[in-house]
Amino acid sequence: LSLWAGDARIGSVEPQVLDALQPALSGVIQPARQSGEPGWRVVGPLTPALQQVALALRDAGLAGAWRHEQLAVTDDQGRQLGTVERAAVRPLGIATHAVHLAGRSPDGRHWVQRRALDKPNDPGMWDTLMGGMVPAADTLQDALARETAEEAGLALAQLQDLQPGGRVTIRRPSGSGDAGAGYTVEYVDWFRCTLPEGVMPINQDGEVQEFRLMAGDELRDRLHRNEFTLEAALVLCAMGLA
Repeated sequence: LSLWAGDARIGSVEPQVLDALQPALSGVIQPARQSGEPGWRVVGPLTPALQQVALALRDAGLAGAWRHEQLAVTDDQGRQLGTVERAAVRPLGIATHAVHLAGRSPDGRHWVQRRALDKPNDPGMWDTLMGGMVPAADTLQDALARETAEEAGLALAQLQDLQPGGRVTIRRPSGSGDAGAGYTVEYVDWFRCTLPEGVMPINQDGEVQEFRLMAGDELRDRLHRNEFTLEAALVLCAMGLA
């Protein structure tokens, strides 16, 4: 079912999810029809209403890992209408924005990371040099700089040939009935760069198990064995590395 804020569609929800939270949330989210389509409409100011929904999802064991991080809630044209706790975006099918950085060495090998084994999502899988969500308070460039510093210990000024690569979009079911299950809609803006000789990524936030330089053949083999996260695989395929 679609989730609406006014006339703007902001997400999609499995019927039983919000049914289970009624009547506790009847003052902030109500059944509605838009252009003949059944769904739910958020009532009142969007951000505080979604915070109540997020808390109810958490209390019912239906939210993802609670991050105390607000993500933007946008309409179909990308205009920000409000914000929501990150733990609630998948159960509510709210679109998210992420940024990834693909790095190479001067000899053409690829810098990749293996995610920490205690990460809530995709633990131990291979990833691009850096990848992370774009919080509501950040611009894309802010998130690129911050995540690169936190995950790889690098300042953007240290990178050579930094340039945008493009955008990939993910739309798929998320989870299988566990906490945080729902629907993933994510826009991933990715960048490419070269790390000069002697510049090494060093993790700062505990979210990376290791960094490694991979030759193209090894990287492609691991891609074909599904050892990379979906987001990283799409970025690497967009670079022509499939």
